[in-house]
Amino acid sequence: MSEEDEKYLDLFPTWLSQLGEDAQLMTNLLRHDGVPDPVVEAVAGGLNYLFKSLDLIPDGIDDIGYLDDAIVLRVAAAQSLREDLAGVGKEVLQPAVALADQCEPIRAFLGEDFARLESYVQGLRQGSARGRAVADIVRDKTLRAEFISEVELFSKNYEPPGFAKEQKNLIKLRAFFDAKLPR
Repeated sequence: MSEEDEKYLDLFPTWLSQLGEDAQLMTNLLRHDGVPDPVVEAVAGGLNYLFKSLDLIPDGIDDIGYLDDAIVLRVAAAQSLREDLAGVGKEVLQPAVALADQCEPIRAFLGEDFARLESYVQGLRQGSARGRAVADIVRDKTLRAEFISEVELFSKNYEPPGFAKEQKNLIKLRAFFDAKLPR
């Protein structure tokens, strides 16, 4: 096993264990007035992905079922920071910065498929889950508050799955991304 693969086998279980906390922290960008709509779209798209019934890797797949959610959240955070952030305080942005800083290992892990993942995550801004469109979360403050409550409930009830530090999990993960990301 390569040194790089060993790094991922150490990193990915940490991301799985932190998914609930990371989702909770990302809702801070949705709570504050003055956060530009494109930032809210990126964050809401990433968080809404948690509730998609047909995501890239079904949540019930042992070891890696929620790993795509953790990865999508990090890419969405990075995309949110590419938007116009004038007037948004550092304390509000801190959770997004922390997650966005973790995109480089994803880029290295996926190689050429990373661009497809970025495009997929960008497309989540146009999507919906549980009958709730990202555009509606951006525009409707009542719906946004309900969405934040739902993310908080997910975060509270999330129990990280186990993750066996076996190379076969990395092979499965790469295979899912290769097969499921739109070309």
